Formats: sequence, C-alpha cells, structure tokens
Amino acid sequence: MSGRGRRWGVLIGIMMATGFWGFPVEPTRAEAQGAVPLETVADYLHAVIEADRTFYTIQVVERLQKKGKIVASEDWRLSHTLPLPAQFLKESNDLASLTGTRVQYRLIGLWPINPQNAPTTDFERQGLEDVRQNPDRRHSGVVTLGGAQYFQAIYADRAVSQACLGCHNAHPKSQKRDFKADEVMGAVVITIPMGH
Repeated sequence: MSGRGRRWGVLIGIMMATGFWGFPVEPTRAEAQGAVPLETVADYLHAVIEADRTFYTIQVVERLQKKGKIVASEDWRLSHTLPLPAQFLKESNDLASLTGTRVQYRLIGLWPINPQNAPTTDFERQGLEDVRQNPDRRHSGVVTLGGAQYFQAIYADRAVSQACLGCHNAHPKSQKRDFKADEVMGAVVITIPMGH
C-alpha cells in the first residue's frame, strides 16, 4: 500500500472511531471500567481448556496407548492407568475449585456414558442442541442457579482422536455407538459467577 493509501486508511479509521459518520463510539459500561466482557472471558477459558484436553488426549493418552505402554481407563486410580480425557477435565475443574474460584467447567452430552454428564437445565439442553447444529458458535446467556446469577457458555466438544471414538463407540453404557472423527460428541459448559 502506498503512503497516500495508508494515510487515507488512518484518516478513515480516526473518523470512524470518533463518530464522524454517526457510528456509535460509546463504550459499554464494563468496557469503560476496563472490564473484559464475560463472553470474552469464557472464550479465553475455553481456548485453554480445549488446548489442554486436546494435547492430553492426543499426545499422552493416544500416543501411549498406540505404543502399548499404558492405557486410560475409568478406574484409573485403582488400576494405575491414565485418566480418560473426560476425567482429566473433571479433575482439573476440581483442582481449580480448591483455589477458591467459583468458575466451573464440565462436560455434558445428549448420550452421556456417565449420568452425571447429562444436561441439568433447559438452558444446557438447548445449548447442546444449538452447538450440535452450529459447532463453531458458543451458546451463552445468563442463568439463575441456586438463587444466584451466572454467565454460562456452552461450546461443542468434538471427537479429536481415536481414543475418544474407541471409548464412546465401544463402551457398554454408551447410548450412541457410531461417532465419527470430528463429530460433536457433547459440550463443555463454563459457568462464571456474576457480581461478587
């Protein structure tokens, strides 16, 4: 781009930012106070959760199982095996809660192997259906739980490896046994308290 084109771009940007053409420039109250919107916070948390779990699933569980070194199993504590990826997420949430944070995250599914992973509210059921239809979009909103308000964000949870497919498609308690690679298997729910 020429120097002249750059100058025009900067000028147009300034005009838009200052409201020259009538575009709204008022920040939201939270932005004016320097707060990060809850949607953004949830997206950040989800990115970290998804990256950690994907790395664990592919680089630890699947890799060690392929080499015949060690497997992941439901009774990992007793059998001295690796936790399943779903258990890895639950355990990390439980450890995070020990810090005093009230932010929670968990897996839910329409066909959960573990009944504790079923949706518990209409909002979660609607969110599961929504992310199945639109897996690249979060389903989010404000919910009331136990008399308190929370921001809740629901993200598609996909089958990222053969380890995911093998477990869900072969498990005796599985209600669905035909999952395919990259298919939405359920969702990750992030719950963030609102207020103090």
